[in-house]
Amino acid sequence: MIGCDLESRQQKVRSWCCGRWESAETMTMPYRKDIDKYRDIDEDELLGNLSEADLKQLENVLEDLDPDNALLPAGFRQKDQTLKIASGPFDRERLLEYLEKDALSQKDRDDYVPFTGERKGKAFVPKQNPMDFRTDDKISLDPELEEALTSATDTELCDLAAILGMHNLLPNNAIGSSNGYDSQGFPNLVKAEPIRPVFDEPPNPTNVEETLKRIQNNDPRLVEVNLNNIKNIPIPILKEFAKALESNRNVKSFSLAATRSNDPVAAVFADMLKVNRTLRSLNIESNFVTGVGILALVEALKENDTLQEIKIDNQRQQLGTGVEVEIARLLEENTSILKFGYHFTQQGPRARAGNAITKNNDLVRKRRVEGERD
Repeated sequence: MIGCDLESRQQKVRSWCCGRWESAETMTMPYRKDIDKYRDIDEDELLGNLSEADLKQLENVLEDLDPDNALLPAGFRQKDQTLKIASGPFDRERLLEYLEKDALSQKDRDDYVPFTGERKGKAFVPKQNPMDFRTDDKISLDPELEEALTSATDTELCDLAAILGMHNLLPNNAIGSSNGYDSQGFPNLVKAEPIRPVFDEPPNPTNVEETLKRIQNNDPRLVEVNLNNIKNIPIPILKEFAKALESNRNVKSFSLAATRSNDPVAAVFADMLKVNRTLRSLNIESNFVTGVGILALVEALKENDTLQEIKIDNQRQQLGTGVEVEIARLLEENTSILKFGYHFTQQGPRARAGNAITKNNDLVRKRRVEGERD
């Protein structure tokens, strides 16, 4: 038994030494230089030469120096304080039974304020509505008014009630007459306007194939092309329109809003703007063009000084702040765009684009004034 205690004490001291050595490894360099000389010491040899009394004293010293060492195992963090001899193996059922009996044997604590059933406070008494003891007073009028009301006909009384706004006194046959009230008892001045039906817009009557041929043939009578809301135009046909506009010299306005156009269509129209010098207005709103296609259209304006209006708003997805900033920069470099159909979401690009459009309109106005003077 003594040998077991000696081994346990040696093991506890050895574990504490290992833990302290690991903690010393994380110290700064000046402290580690002082500890390096103890690295090669054999702890087992030192502990083997100590007696049981020396180990017990060393254990007490270690507990005083480092009682909360988290590097030691849980069983080695404090000395064994159990003085009683073990009575037998652990039995959970017997322990629970003992705890239950011990709890039942203890007397319950008395309440500080015992319950007596006494009610405190005022009893609730519902409020009673006050009774009205007033009597109906008889209204007395002037003799002239009394005589006038007595001699008035039913029609005159209905008109008087209508003037006073007391339509609840009117008989049913009087409602709807010329007394200012309709058949439902409401004043004629408060009438709801009849609902006007809103019919769907008629389909676009433009013949796509015929219009394309007229553009390719450079028809001088075809000045405006409107393909809005024609959703079944194939993408290759839309590209052919752009190719045909490159050599056309008569079409001044071209609109393809809500035609399911996408980035490839926008790229072809951007190439068209680089060579076309007749087109004045281009509308590509309400389509599926992303920021890439929009930037291609706006960048094409560098090589086009005849287009005056372009509409690109209401696309399927937002263009983003970066695209808006780039559009504003390109508009500042342009001198021909007078109307730009797009609602900027950011304040900075919106202000820059607005100033650029205002500048272009001022230039046109100055040219017109100078021409009138000449």
